[in-house]
Amino acid sequence: MKSIAVLAVATAVLAACSGGGATSADGKTVVNVSLDPGLEQGAIDAFNARVAAFESANPTIDLVPREYKWDATTFTTQLAGGTLPDVFTVPFTDGRGLIERKQIADISGQVAALPYAGKFSKEVAKAGSTDDGKMWAVPIAAHGQALHYNRTLFTQAGLDPDKPPTSWDEIRAEAKRISEKTGQAGFAMMTSGNTGGWIATTLAYAFGGRTEQLDGDHAKSTVDSPEMVKALQAVKAMRWDDNSMGANFLYEWGTINQDFAAGRIGMYVSGGGNYGSLKAQNAMKPEDYGVAALPLTGGANAGVLGGGTLAAVSAKAPEPVKAAAVKWIDFYYLEKLTTKDAAVADAKTTADSGQAVGSPELPVFDKAAFDERMTWIAQYVNVPVKQMTPYTDKMFDQPLVPEPTRSTQQVYALLDPVVQSVLTDRGADIPGLLNGVQTQAQALLDKK
Repeated sequence: MKSIAVLAVATAVLAACSGGGATSADGKTVVNVSLDPGLEQGAIDAFNARVAAFESANPTIDLVPREYKWDATTFTTQLAGGTLPDVFTVPFTDGRGLIERKQIADISGQVAALPYAGKFSKEVAKAGSTDDGKMWAVPIAAHGQALHYNRTLFTQAGLDPDKPPTSWDEIRAEAKRISEKTGQAGFAMMTSGNTGGWIATTLAYAFGGRTEQLDGDHAKSTVDSPEMVKALQAVKAMRWDDNSMGANFLYEWGTINQDFAAGRIGMYVSGGGNYGSLKAQNAMKPEDYGVAALPLTGGANAGVLGGGTLAAVSAKAPEPVKAAAVKWIDFYYLEKLTTKDAAVADAKTTADSGQAVGSPELPVFDKAAFDERMTWIAQYVNVPVKQMTPYTDKMFDQPLVPEPTRSTQQVYALLDPVVQSVLTDRGADIPGLLNGVQTQAQALLDKK
């Protein structure tokens, strides 16, 4: 095992062996495994400890940690150039497209041999499977969107941090109060790197809309729905009528997390299990953190956008590397969800390194397995559980709606400038902007 700390020295060697199934001098199978960039040392230490444990249990495999973050815009170039890790993670939204284009390895045979292969949630499994049910990418985490809020800013604004908003009217009113009383952004929104479209779609779902309609193999874009218009009008009112959204209108996932953890944002929308990343990458203070269920306001059709993460293997990986890669996916991502000893060992290692244990998440398998795992790791849970109950008390009761399935990231990218216009142009014509995107989005869907 090569520690992540020596990556800078080993870059050229790692690039040369990526996806190539290199064999070490002592005959071991070398597998490059991805690690999120920007982690604090405690998270890196926890990862390296799991790598060491895996190599001890699998002495013929040598793991090489590599910092890697999924980026749809550079993936194809990295694949062609052989610079991808052998094992990496991708969002649910990209799984089916990668499978259709054969840009990830077919590991369905190895996955089918795992003892819990038939126990995945059917809805979750679809994200990484072919139409006939063969799993090419393994679901390792699932989430529903939630409202994250800063309890300290709530208190400073004279609001009760134990009673976060439960409607969009309350979000607007409390965002305005936070902005007026603290000088910080009461509510902020991602707008770039496809995240603007992601959050706009989240809001459209919450207001009862959808961004696509499927009829067999045909997909119809509905990004210009009345619900999307209404959602963006609500954002526009907070920005221009209330001046409660601060001054940064080019946030993406990493930068909005950074400002939220730093106490510069009162509320924002992101995945419900985001606390672990906020702590590992942004030194989030536990006492500042709160999370609540996303308010739904669109009647029976309103729902929470659901998503998650898949573990995949490079399409260039030869058979020995594929087999070793699936062993790592099983060991690192899945055993801790399915077996007591692995769950406890992972929780202890994570807690000992000062990282979060027990952040809210949705089950990859079923709720019974989720509840059982939580009892196994109870002694190591170190997150502010009580402060998360406005979300966890409701997260299994809210209707979960999958992300759009066709040209997802491309359509999100089309919506980014719409959201940016709403936040930077007082006179932005929301229906007109969405009508323009509608035409482009339909052209994308017609290519499928």
